[in-house]
Amino acid sequence: MSNQNDQHDNRKEPGNFKFDFNKNRFALFFLISLIAMFFILFLVNGESPSREIPYSTFISYLNQGQVSSVKILDSNEIYGVLSGQSDTVSSFKTRIPYYDDQLMKDLRAKGVKVTGAPKPVSIGEIILQLLPWLLFLFFFWFMFRQVQGGGSKAFSFGKSRAKQYTGEKEKVRFVDVAGQEEAKYELTEVVDFLKNPSKYTAMGAKIPKGVLLVGMPGTGKTLMAKAVAGEADVPFFHMSGSDFVEMFVGVGASRVRDLFERGRKNAPCILFIDELDAVGRTRGAGYGGGNDEREQTLNQMLVEMDGFDTKTGVIILAATNRPDVLDPALLRPGRFDRQVVVDMPDVREREQILKIHASKIPLAENVDLNLIAKATPGTSGADLANLVNEAVLYAARANDKKVTTSHFEEARDKLLLGIARKSKLITMEDKKATAYHEAGHALLHYYLDNSDPLHKVTIIPRGRALGMAVSLPEKDSYSRKKGWLVDRIKIAMGGYVAEELIYSETTTGTQNDIQQATEIARRMVTEWGMGKTTGFISLGKEDEPIFIGKEIARHKDYSEETARMIDEEVKSIMDSCLSETRKILSDNVEQLQTLAKELIEKETLDDSDIRTLLGFPEKPKGNDSEIEQKGADE
Repeated sequence: MSNQNDQHDNRKEPGNFKFDFNKNRFALFFLISLIAMFFILFLVNGESPSREIPYSTFISYLNQGQVSSVKILDSNEIYGVLSGQSDTVSSFKTRIPYYDDQLMKDLRAKGVKVTGAPKPVSIGEIILQLLPWLLFLFFFWFMFRQVQGGGSKAFSFGKSRAKQYTGEKEKVRFVDVAGQEEAKYELTEVVDFLKNPSKYTAMGAKIPKGVLLVGMPGTGKTLMAKAVAGEADVPFFHMSGSDFVEMFVGVGASRVRDLFERGRKNAPCILFIDELDAVGRTRGAGYGGGNDEREQTLNQMLVEMDGFDTKTGVIILAATNRPDVLDPALLRPGRFDRQVVVDMPDVREREQILKIHASKIPLAENVDLNLIAKATPGTSGADLANLVNEAVLYAARANDKKVTTSHFEEARDKLLLGIARKSKLITMEDKKATAYHEAGHALLHYYLDNSDPLHKVTIIPRGRALGMAVSLPEKDSYSRKKGWLVDRIKIAMGGYVAEELIYSETTTGTQNDIQQATEIARRMVTEWGMGKTTGFISLGKEDEPIFIGKEIARHKDYSEETARMIDEEVKSIMDSCLSETRKILSDNVEQLQTLAKELIEKETLDDSDIRTLLGFPEKPKGNDSEIEQKGADE
């Protein structure tokens, strides 16, 4: 569970184009040299020692006997010197614009000294021709180097992109991770090995080479790995599984080798691979064969881990929320031979997480974090961190100096139910229909023995629902009995029956309720063995392609007769629940109308308001804990 903001690595990230002078001094010097060379050549070539004259002027000088010598180049250029009779030009150059067969005869007749030579190629001309290519190559090399993030190495495809966390001022410790005592106990052994390896090696013990952290998203797997590094006080290398795979074959395997080599050089240390399933999925999965590059990367990882010497003091941690799709070779003893479950927090752990986050904000004295923890079951550490942040944002928008219970309530409703759309224009007729619909849901909570206690009911639109009834169970439940499931179906039917009683017809707002009720009834028959005639049997197997990672179909492994039996069982459960729901609301239609009218006026009523309005006894203290949404779809 995420109880503390991650420490960020301030080093240069790959693909970040921020110019670093210290790392790019050579590139900067090279660029400045090219520019200086260009200007020098421009200045040198801009002042020619010989003045260029038209060819007709040259012929005129020649006829007047003013030309003393010429040098004719194979490029039809003539460089010459005048005899000094002219006070304007002493040396000149010109170009022969046409084939002149009379030129040599005239030169001999005037006694001009004639020489010839090929056209010289100056260094400046060579550099001027190469300069555009040099600039292009420099630009390509510099951009490629920046993109790859290879430091002083231009080509670094095969280098590991792992971020190293060392010397942090605020290291993460186990005390910063609320709850997860079992996971901490498993990882304490890893920490102790990194601190005192001789204690284990002296007795011939072998520490697990790889530890796999398994848990739902947001439970704090990465934070737990950093806590191990913080406790052991060793370098911590972090890399995502997707960072290994590239479009070029062999790059991923090269990065694996580089990562493990960096680990050996910095031992003792921890190598942490996040989202391992991105590279460690079962080989050969998928239509038409697997990805060769990904499989080569996985093969290299298997080789590195299996040949890894535990005496080097390098521990490999990895995290995933899909351990079922990992290749079996990764999970065998000698590789990731220990799995540590980082589970969703229970109510006690949720309170501890809230205390850690609440210690950083101005909290009002009357805020009861225990009640907030009870009202947020099924939430991860990341969810709770977001809850606290949203509560602070609500307090800041209201210009309050401290965060109160109402701010937490509003933040919880926003995160779990959706933002309130108070600006939505709803006609009085729709508002009235929604009020009766939600009153039907709410009233059933007080007449059903196995339902969760009602928390509040509202006709303010949230998310896609026009209204909702919110219930909170008294404690965290990890399994449900048949009585609770049946009552849950009846509560889902409450809006449908209420509309039927008042208007003698129903609306499209019952769509979501019907889907929920039907799904529960079908799973009772096909998965949980609660059907009267089907009994203790699982009907229908989910097809889960590994390469997709989710269900796309349900395999029908039973006959048509059994399918008919399933449909009859589901309909029997639905009909029975619908009949009982109609009886309850029909017998208490006056309370239904009273509750609906109060909802139209006040829009939101909590449990105490409803008990006072309808004369129900007060609820026992301390039973806020889970939110379930039951409302009319918009």
